Amino acid sequence: MLTPPARSRPQPGHLYDVAVVGAGLAGCELAFRLATGETGPGQDVLLVSQALDHLGNLYSDSVADAAFPPGSLFAQVAEQIAPATDGWTFHCALKARLEDTSGIHLLQSCVTALTEEDGVVTLSTWEGPPLRATRAVLAVGAFLKARLLIGDSMEDAGRLSEVAYDFLADDLAAWGLWLQPAERRTEAEEPSAGPAYEVRFLTVPHAEQDGFLLRRCDAVYALGQMTARPGGAPHTYASVLEDAARLAAELARPAPESSGTPVTP
Repeated sequence: MLTPPARSRPQPGHLYDVAVVGAGLAGCELAFRLATGETGPGQDVLLVSQALDHLGNLYSDSVADAAFPPGSLFAQVAEQIAPATDGWTFHCALKARLEDTSGIHLLQSCVTALTEEDGVVTLSTWEGPPLRATRAVLAVGAFLKARLLIGDSMEDAGRLSEVAYDFLADDLAAWGLWLQPAERRTEAEEPSAGPAYEVRFLTVPHAEQDGFLLRRCDAVYALGQMTARPGGAPHTYASVLEDAARLAAELARPAPESSGTPVTP
């Protein structure tokens, strides 16, 4: 079977339909649903990850009893690799699925700032020229100004070997966006995967969003663990993936017209 051609040949200055920043559960699920057209016409999607080897990283080292929602990309991949359940096998299969999806441009880069003007969201990065999209979704998980604590040591990271989004957090704060500290959270890894650790990070409060849309923006959305759930309820695999499905359905509709007011810090 021939693989259908990609809908775009990205070049400097290319305008994507949607740019997704962060390729964990929320970002991968959202990008896949948008590109495959599960909720409307397939879109041209940029999916940015700080490290492609961390694509779709889970909260634990196994997908056994993960309870992914039926029909989600993550449920499909878990079924594909069965009876295997280890996280690395899952990651490899998920990455291959996304790489084979027409309409997704996987990019390893670090987004440091956003601007919004004349119906275009521009993403600044450490590594190269700006990236442009009609709409952008922030799905950076537990990485906004994250601090990783292992015993008496502390690192600027959201997980072992995964750097924090400090510049992006500072940029959002410069917009006037209120970011609040998340409650301390303990990550208990398998002994073979490294020591247990704690991570502290910033989240977007519920009051700063109109649904998924950031209130100060025309076309920038936030999704997943970087957002606070109403009532302080914890995020789960199911809640994150179901929210990604809902946002995909929302973004399947035409982009809103810009208010004409530039959003720049």
